Amino acid sequence: MSIDFQPSERVESFRSRIEAFVAEHLMPIENDTSVRDDHENIRLDLLDELRAKARAQNLWCLQLPEQFGGQGLDKVGMTVCYEEMNRSIFGPAVFNSAAPDDGNMQVLAKVARPDQQERWLKPIVEGKVRSSIVMTEPMPGAGSDPSVMRTTATRQGDKWVIHGRKWFITGAGVAQHFILLARTSDDKRKGITAFLFDRDQPGWEIVRRIPIMGPEEHGGHCELLFDGLEIPDENRLMGVGDGLKMAQIRLGPARLTHCMRWLGLARRSLEIASAYVAERESFGSKLAAHEGVQWMMGEAAMQVQMARLLTLHAAWKLDQGDRAKSEISMAKTAVADALHKAVDTAIQLNGARGYSKDTVLEWIYRYARQARLVDGASEVHKMVLSSAVLAEGAAFWRWGA
Repeated sequence: MSIDFQPSERVESFRSRIEAFVAEHLMPIENDTSVRDDHENIRLDLLDELRAKARAQNLWCLQLPEQFGGQGLDKVGMTVCYEEMNRSIFGPAVFNSAAPDDGNMQVLAKVARPDQQERWLKPIVEGKVRSSIVMTEPMPGAGSDPSVMRTTATRQGDKWVIHGRKWFITGAGVAQHFILLARTSDDKRKGITAFLFDRDQPGWEIVRRIPIMGPEEHGGHCELLFDGLEIPDENRLMGVGDGLKMAQIRLGPARLTHCMRWLGLARRSLEIASAYVAERESFGSKLAAHEGVQWMMGEAAMQVQMARLLTLHAAWKLDQGDRAKSEISMAKTAVADALHKAVDTAIQLNGARGYSKDTVLEWIYRYARQARLVDGASEVHKMVLSSAVLAEGAAFWRWGA
């Protein structure tokens, strides 16, 4: 067994070029409020300009196979590069590696038919449209438990008719292409099917863009109503009843890519703190010389590094062909906690400056709170881990893939 997280020369080339791009083009504009939209993300017109620069430097869609217009990085390589991207709050969107497009592109590249990839995937890869995945429902519908999904798809000849309500659908406000999950039977394992639909189709509407603590992704988190949306059977994704299978293929790696990006935000938080305590004087010495400050920095750095190694290990297992279900749950929980620890520590060490909008720390702090909720609450992932420990016994602790 050989586990080696040392980046290859190719991955290191991508990482170093991303580092330089972020430092030159993104960090200098982060505190300029004029570059942000009403929801505190980068304005779309400026995003398009920066995306063009990233594409010109071949830093576009690193996560996709080359046949789809990407760079073909494996999951470990993605971990290294995604972390570097999200040292800027605007990074992932610029490199076309932000959720939900990131996960949608990856699953379409894996499971969609060639004609579907041409129609639904290619425009996302080219940056011409944005996308969204439509799963979560208001009570008593599907949340962390998809088996209670209430939105229905009823077959009528060569089409499916959709009725139901979804909410907290990320990116829906600007998305053109959607992946929808709906109930097609009462079968507990094969009762949900996935479909593709376009924003311009009738029979559905965005009821509202749900206000959140923010800041938020482009397109926000929306509530959708389906009242007779008709989807041709040719736009069904995978087989009838394969919706949960599709979701598993998409959500596991997507949870891990969240971790990869959040590590970048955690690192950035500690970088801001490090620079400040190295210069700020208090009671006759630099803050960095105070033992209490050293303990805070050391503890936060250690927690981030542990979360980083869990993420790399889960990525490595995915690269070996393993589902890495337990490893992803561990990483998802640990990184969410490490991100909050890092930014909370950084704000504390920066004092009033950290709480102000003079740095990006308050932006990261508000954004970080969702990490313990999105793609499965931390408590759900701990339940997954407990089930694995109880079911596998000593085998849970085995080495290797």
